[in-house]
Amino acid sequence: MTNSSRINVLFLASEADPLIKVGGLADVAGSLPHALMKVSSSSTQLPAELDVRLIIPFHPAIRRDLYPSQQIAEYKVHSVDNEIFVKAYSLELDGLPVYLIGGAPIEQESGVYSSNLESDGYKYVFFSQAVLNLVKRLDWKPDIVHANDWHTSAAVYSLALNRPTNPFFRQTSSLLTIHNLPYLGAMTSSALESFELPPAENTSLPSWAVHMALPLGLLTADAIVAVSPGYAKEIMTDEFGTGLQTFLRAHSNKISGILNGLDTGKWDPTTDIELVTNFSYANLQARSANKAFLQNEMGLESNPNTPMLAMVTRMDPQKGVDLAVDSLRSTFQSTNTPPLQAIFLGTGNPVLEQAVRRLELDYPYQVRAEITYNEKLSRQIYAGADMLLMPSRYEPCGLSQMIAMHYGCLPIARATGGLSDTIQDPTNTDQSTGFLFKRPTSEALSDAIQRALAIFVFNPQGWHAMQIRGMQQDFSWDRSALEYIKQYKILLDKRIAHRSII
Repeated sequence: MTNSSRINVLFLASEADPLIKVGGLADVAGSLPHALMKVSSSSTQLPAELDVRLIIPFHPAIRRDLYPSQQIAEYKVHSVDNEIFVKAYSLELDGLPVYLIGGAPIEQESGVYSSNLESDGYKYVFFSQAVLNLVKRLDWKPDIVHANDWHTSAAVYSLALNRPTNPFFRQTSSLLTIHNLPYLGAMTSSALESFELPPAENTSLPSWAVHMALPLGLLTADAIVAVSPGYAKEIMTDEFGTGLQTFLRAHSNKISGILNGLDTGKWDPTTDIELVTNFSYANLQARSANKAFLQNEMGLESNPNTPMLAMVTRMDPQKGVDLAVDSLRSTFQSTNTPPLQAIFLGTGNPVLEQAVRRLELDYPYQVRAEITYNEKLSRQIYAGADMLLMPSRYEPCGLSQMIAMHYGCLPIARATGGLSDTIQDPTNTDQSTGFLFKRPTSEALSDAIQRALAIFVFNPQGWHAMQIRGMQQDFSWDRSALEYIKQYKILLDKRIAHRSII
């Protein structure tokens, strides 16, 4: 360790809430570093507390008036074409030190990501190089560099190339978290070359992957963490491995899975100001007022006994929206199905948006299509609907099912990735919290819906017990942080053992 009283962890990400948020990675980067510091202060897993520092690009879209910072360094990053000026800034978020990296490649686009994949590749390879330069200038030696997805994988690769000859980083280990494997950083080849990060040679990577950021990060990371145990297994299969499955199987000894957490301060039905009535598992009967309100707001018949299904999602084939539409259509047509209601909330693929709208037109008294982004309404849906549909074709971790269970809404989901890890199906255990199906078909989803409806209609006591179990699940970031701390300890122990050998 670099300091007897602290273990230094540098946490790299492309975005972080509340500074800037586009996708789920911002939730992770906004919550996990805080949880790591909190849990490490009382954990017996480590010999010292963690000193965690978050670093992201200083995107122009970050509100400088809301998040004032001070400049801490100015330097250059070398490329084969020129020297690129960097300005680094710092601020604190609830006690967490945060570094922001600015420079021309980052400032060309206001947002986190753009439609120009090659430009994004250059931006994030530059950022990765600037990060390693900064900590060296600050003389703050990281014990762990914790990177996330392709955007910061070049930092892992660069660290591995520099470690043998650079004493500053010789004792630094790396961990790379995979949030979504198919995003490989496919257009980073020229950027890697520009910053003198050559393609890997004589490796087990397939030849097409030796000049892409994420595969290079996976190759050289000391540890790889997928965002759920289920996803860690899936990425080593032909179905989900994106062409890297053989390579990943060969490196399975350094791959593990840790579930992302839920910000239980942000998502709390006992305090959520958007709800008509707050509730907990101890007074679950108060939840019914939220269902009545939601039915009235949506112009649906107000009846507590009518099952209400919902889907809060990005309209994307990955999410199985088409499966939900087809399944509900056949369910509505079935003579054996009790009256039910369905609400869709989300935007995305125009074809899927139109399919959802068509379902509403065909069943105007039962379906509502809210083609918009509306967090307030999403909270009211989680608190009022009885079931949440998540028929995802793949789902590395998933957040909606955790929120739904936390709010007493039972998920009906495909058994994939993090959905399998977070939902207990009543066919497998008496600790059931939802309903799972295996095949990505509308028929399999329909069968799961029928199982859920049977319990809702004919076994309300059993339904109530499932709701309570779901609300009592620990999806906190503290739980996730403890698992990451275990991984950090493994890396530190290996580094100490290696140092003792040499």
